Amino acid sequence: MKVGGQAVIEGVMMKNRDLWSVAVRDPMGVIHVKKERLRPLPKILKIPFIRGVNALYQSLALGVKAINYSASKALDETEEKPMSSLTITLTMVFAFVMGIGIFLFLPLYITKLIAAVLPPIGESSFLFNIADGVLRVGFFIVYIFIISQWKDMRRIFEYHGAEHKVIFAFEAGTDMEISSIQKFGTYHPRCGTSFLFIVMLMSILVFSVIPKTWAFSWKFGSRVVLIPMIAGLSYEILRYSAKSTANPLIKFLIQPGLLLQRITTKEPDDSQIEVALRALTEVVPALKPEMEKVS
Repeated sequence: MKVGGQAVIEGVMMKNRDLWSVAVRDPMGVIHVKKERLRPLPKILKIPFIRGVNALYQSLALGVKAINYSASKALDETEEKPMSSLTITLTMVFAFVMGIGIFLFLPLYITKLIAAVLPPIGESSFLFNIADGVLRVGFFIVYIFIISQWKDMRRIFEYHGAEHKVIFAFEAGTDMEISSIQKFGTYHPRCGTSFLFIVMLMSILVFSVIPKTWAFSWKFGSRVVLIPMIAGLSYEILRYSAKSTANPLIKFLIQPGLLLQRITTKEPDDSQIEVALRALTEVVPALKPEMEKVS
């Protein structure tokens, strides 16, 4: 059984093919849990490349729901305020537009300005797209570094580390005691951070075929249109890399994503491991006896 997860405010979300759950610790130390069944996917959404686009959409949708729940419990609100489908959709659209503006429009526009000063970049599609890609990756790394300086974000990164440790222990089939789980690392090859970095790298290759003679508006529009294809391709690469970590070439290719996790994951304490483990047991019922040992 494959499981994935995401860190939220004072908690962790876990999911498998059929279920998702989120466990959150409130200010009094009590762990609250929310669990729901996922809708079965049509066969067409399971096709390679298409499934990557669906996985990205599902991660965003579940992430918004999980963060909404975690905020209500971590901030000690007496009652969760469920988000409507419209609110979730608008939140995702806003995040998508912001992402396009920061990581697509700005790098492309700055590259256009650089090309006006350095003619060789403007005259070569290859150099233009390399410059655009390098700026895009740079924007992403700087963005990650800046938010990592926020004290509350560090707590989320610690829960991110807890999520990875628990998944590592589960995949290794080891004893699910907290002391055993703590021995695992926090850098996981199937992490969303690695996925986003692969997207950045793949976009450099894909965008390099866009002719330099196109107008700025066409270059920008084509980048937006090609996002689903890049996401689908990146998802397949991530899946393959997670299965082939012993391959020297794969080891080399996944290193940038793992290095970036030095920023996005931090060492968790035992209480954070406990929360991540609780979330996992909700989607892997066979682990509940192990959870009783922890309790």
